[in-house]
Amino acid sequence: MDLDYIALGERIRARRREKRLTQNALAELVELEPSNISHIERGVSKVGLNSLVKIANALSCTTDDLLCDSLQYEREAFEGELVRLSRDCTPKELRLITDLVRAMKESMRQRHYDK
Repeated sequence: MDLDYIALGERIRARRREKRLTQNALAELVELEPSNISHIERGVSKVGLNSLVKIANALSCTTDDLLCDSLQYEREAFEGELVRLSRDCTPKELRLITDLVRAMKESMRQRHYDK
């Protein structure tokens, strides 16, 4: 499986926004030019390993969190993302999310989307 640079960039952008950081602020934290952050987030530039680790550290996440779309063993990263996304949900929101996931899972299995 090849590295999905577009998905990686989208995850970096989403994490950056969650942390309420601008591209300039993230660039300063990781010692890159703001244009480099923009290119990475759009999947235009390939990010080096050293820069990826700096970005993950600046965003308080793991490289697995950012690379999960390109990993064969992505389950733990996606489970972690679900937990992180649900942390600030109200009980009603959690119930709705659970109902939606249950219905989607059942529908996907009936249509054999897991293959």
